[in-house]
Parts: sequence; C-alpha cells; structure tokens
Amino acid sequence: MTSPLVVLRACAFNVTFAVVTLVMGVVSLPLRAFARPWALGYAQLWTRVSLACLRALCGIEVRVSGLEHLPAGTPCVIASQHQSAFDTLVWMNLVPRPAYVMKRELTRLPLVGPMLLASGMIAVERTAGAKAMRKLLSDTREAAADARQIVIFPEGTRTRPGEIVPLQPGLAAMATHAHLPVVPVVTDSGHCWGRNAFIKRPGIIHIVIGAPIEATRERGALLLAVRNAWTRLEADNPVLTHVPRA
Repeated sequence: MTSPLVVLRACAFNVTFAVVTLVMGVVSLPLRAFARPWALGYAQLWTRVSLACLRALCGIEVRVSGLEHLPAGTPCVIASQHQSAFDTLVWMNLVPRPAYVMKRELTRLPLVGPMLLASGMIAVERTAGAKAMRKLLSDTREAAADARQIVIFPEGTRTRPGEIVPLQPGLAAMATHAHLPVVPVVTDSGHCWGRNAFIKRPGIIHIVIGAPIEATRERGALLLAVRNAWTRLEADNPVLTHVPRA
C-alpha cells in the first residue's frame, strides 16, 4: 500500500515539474529565435533541474555504472531499456551531446516540442513507413557528423520491469548505415517510476552501461547481440531491482 507521504511527495514533484517546464518553456521562446546554438545546453539545464526536483521531493537517487564504456565525445548509438519517463530525462546529462530518437507527436507539444527540435532531437513519424526510415537514416548521418550521441529506446515503448518485447529494427539500421558502435544499457527505473505512473516511489534507480558493440554484422544479428548484452548485464549486476527476465 502506498503511504500518504509518498503520494504527497509525488504530487509536489508533478506540480513542480509542470511549473518548471512551463516557466523554462516560456523563457526558451527568444532563445529558439535568436540563440539556437544554445538550445541543447538549455534543454540539458531543464533536465538537470527536473531531476534535482525528483531527488529532493521524491527521494529518488541515481547510480550509474559503466560510464567508461561511453565513447568520449564521439558519436555512437545508445540502446537503452525503457521502463519510465525518467529514461527520457536522464541521458540529457550523461553524455555531452545527446540526440534522442523520439516520436514526432512530442514535437507538437506546446513550448516543449519546438525546443526539442531546436536542440537537435530526431523525430520519427512512426506511421510513415519507408519514408520515415529514410528520414531516420538521413538524420542519423547528420547527428553523427555533428558528434552527437544518439539515444534510442529500441523496445519502442515503455515496458514493465521484466517484460520482453521485440526490438525495433530502426536501431540496427541506424548503426549499420552510419557505422556507429551500439552501447547497450539496462535499467530498473520502473521500480521507482512506473510506466504512466503518477506515483514516484523513493529508492535508487540503477543504470548499467555495457561495452560497445561494433555495427559490423547483419542487422538481425546486431539486434540479437544487443538483446544478449542486456541479458548479460542484468545477470552480472544483482543491484538491479526487477523481475527476472524469462
């Protein structure tokens, strides 16, 4: 049973997060118009403030291991598990120049959407078929040329801890097309902040980063290599709080 204090703290965070997003979204209007090179840094500031509020109000700490596996300031594809909205925030400040692959609907959000585009995020129209894939590959090349670290959630949706869903082929297409290493990442973020959950439970979210996988194999084999890397990382890191994967 959820305690009243946890509910109260979650309410405080949700209200604070909404206010911070609104205020910073309004402030971003002149930034988007006159200082687009600063847009990514401003977006990173927004996520730092948001996660600081999450820590202070909800008692959620973050522990990251395996940072040595991230290429130092060079482009790569980060293939992370996705259990929570938290995952979409934390990578903004774990790498120097992140570029998230996200659904285009998010770019239509008032205030937030235009800032996502200005900061160089990669928007995908998921119903556009082959056209969407061509655009994704073109955007991947541009992001790599700009030394961005491309963050993708290849499960394609938020999953429950322990849930297994097929990996989306866009991950392998991007990596092989742009000749980028794939960095596998596992997390237990859903333990504290579940999918579509109002309640944020106090605790520690773990993020475990694995060794890069070179994109030198067939696309199906690359997806299997990512899945196997996730499985190994989970088996080797008992600190992860999750239902064991079948």
